[in-house]
Amino acid sequence: MRSALQKPARRPSNPLFSSGPCAKRPGWSLDALEGALLGRSHRSKPGKAKLREVIDLTRAVLAIPGDYRIGIVPASDTGAVEMALWSMLGARGVDMLAWESFGKEWVTDVTKQLKLANARILTASYGELPDLTQVDFSHDVVFTWNGTTSGVRVPNADWIPDDRQGLSICDATSAAFAMDLPWHKIDVATWSWQKVLGGEAAHGMLVLSPRAVERLETFQPDRPLPKIFRLTKGGKLIDGIFEGDTINTPSMLCVEDAIDGLRWALSAGGLPNLIRRSEQNLRIVAEWVETSDWAGFLATDPAIRSCTAICLRFTDPEVNGLSPAAQADFAKTLAALLEKEGAAFDVGSYRDAPPGLRLWAGATVENDDMEALLPWLDWAFHSARS
Repeated sequence: MRSALQKPARRPSNPLFSSGPCAKRPGWSLDALEGALLGRSHRSKPGKAKLREVIDLTRAVLAIPGDYRIGIVPASDTGAVEMALWSMLGARGVDMLAWESFGKEWVTDVTKQLKLANARILTASYGELPDLTQVDFSHDVVFTWNGTTSGVRVPNADWIPDDRQGLSICDATSAAFAMDLPWHKIDVATWSWQKVLGGEAAHGMLVLSPRAVERLETFQPDRPLPKIFRLTKGGKLIDGIFEGDTINTPSMLCVEDAIDGLRWALSAGGLPNLIRRSEQNLRIVAEWVETSDWAGFLATDPAIRSCTAICLRFTDPEVNGLSPAAQADFAKTLAALLEKEGAAFDVGSYRDAPPGLRLWAGATVENDDMEALLPWLDWAFHSARS
């Protein structure tokens, strides 16, 4: 047994392990926002230039094909996902994949709000994936690449056929910038600024393939669309949305922060190094779990473990013998102890997930800080249990 009742000598230099908003990039300070276009219209020439820079840098970092459209939209990843669902679904059947909280929210949107009769729901418990071989790609398919609340990701995109008839609509909010997204497999992708690059909240990104644009321009949904969901006018895509002319007013302070994060991503070695940083954090935790007497991954299959939202469950028999409510209280005690010591903030599992801990391990989290955190987890567990 690995005892850890004595407090570790070293704390993480940055104890911020929240899954959103996530840690800022290494070396960030308020000086990064000095160039913010405050007090100016986002529709002014310099305002549009700032927004266009976000789009151009995003394309450069993620290697998004030139014929894909990239837009900045309201209401974070949720707004981007729901914009796609409301604007595109209904032309054919839809398969909804859900294995964590946000995927289940998209199922609710489709079945209870849009009330689409031709929807198939494929679900799995926390820590698992649905059977991807059962997905029908004559339908549109909606899925999360990485489950932020379950710590489960799809292992690759091999299950998505190149000759699919329907659209693949991917919520990539905790995958973009930390995982390889093969764009030829994805027709719609969404994410938010506050995840892997540590930006600020309330702004979403929407990426459309040529097939998605074709759907928008040929399909007229039989439902009212709020202004912030409208991507077409007169049967044609509103090009301005994908050139920096946003639907509503963005925060130019947040825009400047997004630019800073994207510039850092390029300077840090681009997407390959962002992925390496996240995957190394996962390897560090995996090595610790192998010798832990109380913690395991919620995702038992290594092939589907997230390298950004690392979700841990209790394996200690005494704790597992507690009621679910008591286990949840125990997890809260652990998180509170870590916060009181300044060792880690916001590491409790998501409210709908099984009791445990959730460690954000995206590209802005330094590997040294992840290593420094783990002895504190042992200390908090044994302190809480004793």
